[in-house]
Amino acid sequence: MKTTALLLVLLMLPGCASMVVGTAIGVATTVAVETAKVPFKVADAAIDVVTDDEDEDDKD
Repeated sequence: MKTTALLLVLLMLPGCASMVVGTAIGVATTVAVETAKVPFKVADAAIDVVTDDEDEDDKD
């Protein structure tokens, strides 16, 4: 009985381990992508500020 239970547990471990590794890789990828987006968001905001100021000056 103990041997059968041990074999079942050992057979379930690879699936569990691969799920944990897959989740960790997914989280790391999401963090990396979001971090890479930050400079573009900052640059876009800076461009918006500059272009908004120029548009207001043109209207006066």
